[in-house]
Amino acid sequence: MNYGYIAIEGNIGSGKTSLSKMLAKRYDAQLVLEEFENNEFLPKFYKDPRRHAFTLEMSFLAERYHQLSSLGSHVSLFNSVRISDYLLSKSLIFAASNLSDDELRLFRKVFDIMFKTVPNPDLLVYLYSDTDRLLKNIRKRGRRYEQSIKREYLSLVQSKYLDFLRKQSSGMRVLILDVSQVDFVKDSFVYENMLSVIEKPRSKGLHHELIKSPLKPL
Repeated sequence: MNYGYIAIEGNIGSGKTSLSKMLAKRYDAQLVLEEFENNEFLPKFYKDPRRHAFTLEMSFLAERYHQLSSLGSHVSLFNSVRISDYLLSKSLIFAASNLSDDELRLFRKVFDIMFKTVPNPDLLVYLYSDTDRLLKNIRKRGRRYEQSIKREYLSLVQSKYLDFLRKQSSGMRVLILDVSQVDFVKDSFVYENMLSVIEKPRSKGLHHELIKSPLKPL
């Protein structure tokens, strides 16, 4: 493996947690997963976004910072590779999608303080899926509070992510994997293909790969 720390990112329903777990198992890596299922503000946000957006984003930022800041100071002797299913900057991406201008200015001040002390990944992998596929995945996994997510919201988040990746690509290794037409969890050929793409040494900048399968389309 050419990278010591890989972060997996993507829109809601893109499969970032599934891929992170699979990579961690393959490389016997230290795994850092976002702890969102027990966030009491998430179901409230989906019911009333305007009322609960700021509280939700601050709670996520605090938890992400706590996890990733400790990651930088605890290097395992047994796990030379570290995998996380998020990047701290996702807090800023979702805040820009959900908060009002004055809330976002305050949020950004707190974020900037935290960001300075969090390690950057050697490689950032972004899983790209089109909106139809994201909605299909969301329905399939069946989380009740996610079923009200609108197509327009997913499109907004996707555009914020892509804009962020373009702006950050000069200082990071960013790999966009288009997985719209594949199921890397069920298709072992696809997964092995993804591994070879992820493992490839890359220079800093924005890289894009379309992942294909020889099997029939989904």
